[in-house]
Amino acid sequence: MRRPSTAPEPTRTRHPAVLVAVLAAAGISVSLMQTLMIPLIPELPSLLGTSAANASWTITATLLMAAVATPVFGRLGDLYGPKPILIACAALLTLGSLLAATTSALLPLIVGRALQGFGMPIIPLGISVLRAAVPPEKVGAAMGLMSSSLGVGGAMGLPLSAVIAQNFDWHMLFWVSAGLGAGALVMFASLVPHIPASSSDRLDPLGALGLAAGLAALLLAITKGSGWGWTSAVTLGLFAASAVIFVLFGFWQLRVPSPTVDLRTTMRRPVLTTNAASIAVGFSLFAMSLIAPQILELPIATGYGLGQSLLTTGLWMAPGGLAMMLASPMAARIAAARGPRFTLIVGSVTVAGGYLAGLWLMNSAWQLCVFNVVVSIGVGFAFSSLPALINAAVPVSETAAANGINALARSLGTSISSAVIGAVLAAMTITVAGHEVPSLAGLRAALVIAASAAAVAALIALAIPKSGAPAETAADLALATDRSAP
Repeated sequence: MRRPSTAPEPTRTRHPAVLVAVLAAAGISVSLMQTLMIPLIPELPSLLGTSAANASWTITATLLMAAVATPVFGRLGDLYGPKPILIACAALLTLGSLLAATTSALLPLIVGRALQGFGMPIIPLGISVLRAAVPPEKVGAAMGLMSSSLGVGGAMGLPLSAVIAQNFDWHMLFWVSAGLGAGALVMFASLVPHIPASSSDRLDPLGALGLAAGLAALLLAITKGSGWGWTSAVTLGLFAASAVIFVLFGFWQLRVPSPTVDLRTTMRRPVLTTNAASIAVGFSLFAMSLIAPQILELPIATGYGLGQSLLTTGLWMAPGGLAMMLASPMAARIAAARGPRFTLIVGSVTVAGGYLAGLWLMNSAWQLCVFNVVVSIGVGFAFSSLPALINAAVPVSETAAANGINALARSLGTSISSAVIGAVLAAMTITVAGHEVPSLAGLRAALVIAASAAAVAALIALAIPKSGAPAETAADLALATDRSAP
């Protein structure tokens, strides 16, 4: 039987704007880590003295650790309070950044990049803090901004990292991320209020290990499948292993008193459909970072490439991040009037329309910028609605864990997007100056696929049950009863 926490009510922060700014800035800093290495990808093999396949692990390590850590650390935030877990995440991120900044060897760099992945749980943990500490009338906009920080940081990371990589030694990228991590650690320790544990359950080590193993096997197969071969024994073996592990994990979670993931809650229609829509939205978000930069950077000799430099490409992409940030509070106001389900549908339809418009907005850099901004506004609307939908469907005792699973769903969408869009662009090519580059037909096919994913998100959103104000859950009512008892 799940037990509600009997901890005292947390004190509402006296400075909600400061708290929102601190957590949103930390979320943006964390999401920068996902695009930090992009400018270095072509040069990594020579910089590290290794093969391209080995160098790619510096990207994969962060993805895997973030996927594993996000739901597990979200659960720890519910069990022990989000503040100490936030501090631990910032400390691990800083440690990983320092390790990466002080090495030119492959293995230590992979370890450092893996430790950076521990920063990703900051986003669901931050949402948990905001739900508890921000006044009710401001919590919707605050959580929307925190949720959107994942996309904002990803969009703004490319120009920032391009500037650093072109003007300084490549290690400076990691010194900057170490500074951001250290700043987040100090801010968490000094400005985030103490939030009592929302659950009195115990940690489920076996469940956490099973979840980590299943996710690692699945994401390894998705991210490395194109290189290893989708029908290779290793890829198929990892997919099979992940399926078996998840079946055993589910069997265990339904029987253990304090599960890492409450499957009964997760499988409820509001939560399940929201997470499914999140996968599709995550797919659409990442597709932009794979398609638009290629069009901007491809040589003019192709007839459709715009011949922009890496830095200029980043600058043309940066307005998308700003648009996403500005869209979040607007979406929160609309959600307050029409409900978060409505803003998710509007956002998904906007993303789909943006990608379809991109079929005709490919002839100049400013057209690509407009196309990127439209898609980013749609993603901002969609992302800002997700925490409200999740929080309305789960007890307070599972806020961080449930939002961690939702963040994982978005990450799964980006991983699938990378594999699918990457495979399409690799399969449909032309040869220019002795090099294979994506063809115009391939780029257009990728745009249609991304639009289709957003359309699927809108259709799934229609299946999310309509709701008004978030209802009290059984656990919350039990907690209220305990507190009112003499």
